[in-house]
Amino acid sequence: MTDHPEVAIVRWPGATAQLEGGLAALLAAYHLRTEAEKGEPVGSVDELPDRYRAEITDTRTAFTGEVVLVALVGDEAVGCVVVTSPVHGASEIKRLWTDPAFRGRGIASALIGAALADAAENGVDAVRLSVWKWRTGAISLYERLGFAVTDSWDERDRLVCMQRAA
Repeated sequence: MTDHPEVAIVRWPGATAQLEGGLAALLAAYHLRTEAEKGEPVGSVDELPDRYRAEITDTRTAFTGEVVLVALVGDEAVGCVVVTSPVHGASEIKRLWTDPAFRGRGIASALIGAALADAAENGVDAVRLSVWKWRTGAISLYERLGFAVTDSWDERDRLVCMQRAA
């Protein structure tokens, strides 16, 4: 699903059994980092809010009906993104994360590209996302990939909402 020579983008579940542990580790890193950045650091996955902990401990149930894409370098899961099922012609991108040791290799761009392709294949008209305002690198990436800031649909403070055509 990507033209980057060392990165493969695969759908989860269905790729390999080992992928589940790698995906859980990526989601754990994402949520732990996010809570710390929000000024609410926790020491472990067990201390995360229930809804986030469930994504890590019961990934299959947490993302039922959604598309989960995982970036692999060799057999190692190094990035992930979730694309929600369409609602009123729009899907949402969530949980984009690249292992910090693998950043700068185009993995996040490849994941977003695969997510957009999947959305287009499923007849989605628009793709939206929300990102914490301090994640300026991510905001720049999204803008380069055609996303534009739009009116917020999320009541949480400090979020930037963005959208683009699929």
